[in-house]
Amino acid sequence: MNGLIVRNTGSWYQVKLDDDRMIDCKIKGNFRLKDIKSTNPITVGDRVSIIDNEEGVALIDGIEERKNYIIRRSSNLSKQSHIIASNLDQVFLIVTVNYPVTTTTFIDRFLVSAEAYRIPVSLIFNKIDRYDADDLEYLAGLIHLYETIGYPCHKISALQDDDLTLLEHLLKGKITLLSGHSGVGKSTIINRILPGTGLKTGEISEYHNKGMHTTTFSEMLELPSGGYIIDTPGIKGFGLIDMEDAEVSHYFPEIFKVSEKCKFNNCTHRHEPDCAVLKSVENHYISDSRYHSYLNILKDREEGKYREAF
Repeated sequence: MNGLIVRNTGSWYQVKLDDDRMIDCKIKGNFRLKDIKSTNPITVGDRVSIIDNEEGVALIDGIEERKNYIIRRSSNLSKQSHIIASNLDQVFLIVTVNYPVTTTTFIDRFLVSAEAYRIPVSLIFNKIDRYDADDLEYLAGLIHLYETIGYPCHKISALQDDDLTLLEHLLKGKITLLSGHSGVGKSTIINRILPGTGLKTGEISEYHNKGMHTTTFSEMLELPSGGYIIDTPGIKGFGLIDMEDAEVSHYFPEIFKVSEKCKFNNCTHRHEPDCAVLKSVENHYISDSRYHSYLNILKDREEGKYREAF
């Protein structure tokens, strides 16, 4: 039997078989993924093969090759990785300027990981109904920055029907991962698009202005118009994995484009003479925030760690 992993609760996996039946499975004891040291060898979005054992429990004994996946370091200082989801058509990174704050460092780290696996990302700026004049001015600057680089940006309120209609159109027929910090409104968006889902929505800590975890496992939710939404627990920090230092600049599109004009082919864009990237930063063709995100990633990789987003 073959099917699609649609839910992961930690020890059990729910699989939608090719004949549309749902079946609960465990992983076969000796199951391992080649070349990927992760806390979860199987994730939502995976296509798998299943067998029955003598106890009548269905076991996952094989996985089809993935076309892509989103992966991050499991936690600060951890050597292991966690695969968030696989076989994606696109990602919606849900961002909030406030309630809670999403930093450009977090956004850029996520975008770099998606670029590495050629997964298209749209930035969905939520909760615009709550922002004051300063928040809205900052939001306009962020949208200008990321649209100029080439990332589609949409500003929404999950409470507005017209904004949800726009998202429904963008989701139609695609497998879409919704990701972002806890508290940015992922569950609210999903509940509005799929009213019968009943996902819990969390409060924001007034003291820390951070979201509380409400989603505790990953799940694929089928859309009536075709396609799936993948809902996953909120992410606090995003540590990068699976790339060499020399590759990092390749996943900042505006840095990679300018780097062709650098004097040295192996330029690190930090101190070399005649570095076109440094000149572009000085002349504000490349934003300070993006350049500092690039340096931050290199520094953390050199130290064998990554910083939290806060």
